[in-house]
Amino acid sequence: MILDEKYIDELIEYLRSGNLAEDFEYSTEERRYEILDFLEKLMELGEVADEAATKIIFKNTQLGAFFENNQK
Repeated sequence: MILDEKYIDELIEYLRSGNLAEDFEYSTEERRYEILDFLEKLMELGEVADEAATKIIFKNTQLGAFFENNQK
């Protein structure tokens, strides 16, 4: 899988700039639901990324074993 950092940076800028809020404000109801679904997926992605980073950083450590045991 290719990691597209440029896309992530553009998405961050889109969210921070207020353009997303403006798009939401002037969109149809159907489009608003699409935007909300997209944001929900982004939040889910953040949670998954946090879990992956924790596993990668603490792999083969006592703290990593602690995290692993607490997830079971």
